[in-house]
Amino acid sequence: MRCDKFSCLLLCCLVSIGGFTFSFLRTVFSVKYSPPSPKKYTCPTDAMASINPNFTDFLKLIEWPEPSSTVKHFNFSTDPRKCGYRLLNPRGTYKVGEILKVEITARDRNGRLKEYGGDFFQAKLHSPELRAGVTGQVRDYGNGSYLATFLLPWTGLAEVHIRLIHSSEAVDILKKKRECYPEKVFFHGFFHFNGSSEVVECNLKITRKDVCRYKNPLSEDTWECVKPQRLPCNAWIYHSFGGQRTVTDITEDLLLNSSVTDQVVLGSIPPISVTSGTLDLTSDLPVCMPGQEPPQPSGFYYNDVWTSLTCSARHFPRPSDALACLRGKDIHMLGDSTLRQWFEYLETFIPSLKRIDLHVSYQSGPLLAVDPNAGLVVRWRGHGLPLRTTKTMISDLHYEVAHLAGIGGGPQTVVVLTLWAHFTTFPVSVYLDRLERVRQAIASLLFRSPKTKVIIKSANTGYKSIYGSDWLSLQLDILLREAFKGMAVTIIDAWDMTSCHYLPDNIHPGPPVIRNEVDLLLSYICPT
Repeated sequence: MRCDKFSCLLLCCLVSIGGFTFSFLRTVFSVKYSPPSPKKYTCPTDAMASINPNFTDFLKLIEWPEPSSTVKHFNFSTDPRKCGYRLLNPRGTYKVGEILKVEITARDRNGRLKEYGGDFFQAKLHSPELRAGVTGQVRDYGNGSYLATFLLPWTGLAEVHIRLIHSSEAVDILKKKRECYPEKVFFHGFFHFNGSSEVVECNLKITRKDVCRYKNPLSEDTWECVKPQRLPCNAWIYHSFGGQRTVTDITEDLLLNSSVTDQVVLGSIPPISVTSGTLDLTSDLPVCMPGQEPPQPSGFYYNDVWTSLTCSARHFPRPSDALACLRGKDIHMLGDSTLRQWFEYLETFIPSLKRIDLHVSYQSGPLLAVDPNAGLVVRWRGHGLPLRTTKTMISDLHYEVAHLAGIGGGPQTVVVLTLWAHFTTFPVSVYLDRLERVRQAIASLLFRSPKTKVIIKSANTGYKSIYGSDWLSLQLDILLREAFKGMAVTIIDAWDMTSCHYLPDNIHPGPPVIRNEVDLLLSYICPT
């Protein structure tokens, strides 16, 4: 195909540019960002040692056994096909309320018993026929053996189900990459001024000289972008998720491969027969109220309905039931897409609750639904940076502290918060600093308006990669719960509610799980 002089000149320019491509369809000065090659990061000998000493007690809560030395061959790692489990002190029948004990044994790919712990097993007791499930608690003995304990909460048959989510060797990789490669996930910053635009890389911290640094004056949260070549720093208008960098080698990829991740461990325990006993697990439960610490397990499924073991929770099977509870309420939801599912459920479940189009990015919000006749307002918006989202205006992204400072509170105000999924790729110190600021903001809100209801959704299962793993989520979830312990807030235990359901793990749980989570939310808003 022949071209005229202008077209040929344009083609030559495009070829000579290298890492940047000019888009003449929009504007002559518009630049498309191309990420640089992954750089080698220098990790401290003990990356955790640099954390604020005030968080020492927090770090003890997430200590995890490590391999005795770096595994140099894949065959020395834990093999889910060679692991097994057995029932301790087996009996013919059991009664409701009793504890079932199962020993798990870890072996490597050569069939040898492991001599150290650190494997991440998840355990549940379930009944497909009864659509029942309860999470098991796993104790690591540090020598390759583990004890899984299960509460027996229903009558009928129950089956033991054990999964190896990650080997101890894989967990060691996840921990080191979390602390030493904070830029493995990067973001885009879009700059616009006087008809000119540029796209650059942004993150919590940019390890380069020429950067634009931003600090929220109220929350003191910070953000950095590579300084645009031609535009000023205050021309930053939009934000979006950028991409992911490869930070693993061949051996590490094998240890994190799907063939050895989230694999069922085979055992020979037949279904357990459970009969009714004298113990009633729910007869003496208190009314649902702030400050209650969920037990382990915090509840169980039976006939696909969640029964809380924390408080006497209610269920809201009809839209009119939910609307009666929420009448006159002003609900502020601030978090990630797993919390947006609660907003979506209420909007769909209550026909009179109508969405108002605010002409914003759906992924980050803000979203608004109202029922004027019931005096009900429900809002959801994504939390502040770092937020993995489509292109959205910076002005629409509110840091939690700044947003909470703008809420007056009161008996009709409900604040629902979650903060974890978008922090799994960053060092623990980043998350602890953020939690501390949010904790202080909630304490201030409750001080000025003690009748405000504050409800926090915990992490849920579903991630299975180096960029987001159930192990990484669990670590943050432990810290989240500890940060708000002793405060007049409510923790909704989404971890338990997702880890023992019959639906496959998904970072966005299916409708039955969301329905039960929202029912528990409403139980705390309307305990009686």
